[in-house]
Amino acid sequence: MSESYLVVELNHQPVELCKLLKIADLVGGGGEAKIVISEGYVLLNGEVEYQKRKKVYHEDVVEFNGEIVQLIINDELNEHLPLSEDEQTLEQPESESPAKLAEDKKPNKKAPASEGVPKKRRPISF
Repeated sequence: MSESYLVVELNHQPVELCKLLKIADLVGGGGEAKIVISEGYVLLNGEVEYQKRKKVYHEDVVEFNGEIVQLIINDELNEHLPLSEDEQTLEQPESESPAKLAEDKKPNKKAPASEGVPKKRRPISF
């Protein structure tokens, strides 16, 4: 077994085990990660782990293929990272009233069907 010890710092927890293997670059992709986990080649905190999406938390240790990876959650990373476009659109302004938010959650009325064009339905077969 090699002496390498890798520390992965992330800004949130938990992280799925298969994703952590990808982040640490121990596997070529998600499919490979799921296979090696399901076949029992991955240890989580010294025990064989078979759950592909097992949640990994702060200071958990993952062993695979002679490599040791420890997950460290660094809250300071949240403060220094700029928001992505998706995260910026998800943030709601504080000035919106609860009534306005409730109004936004009402279901939309159905759009009128195209005039003169009947909707076609696919036949159901059993």
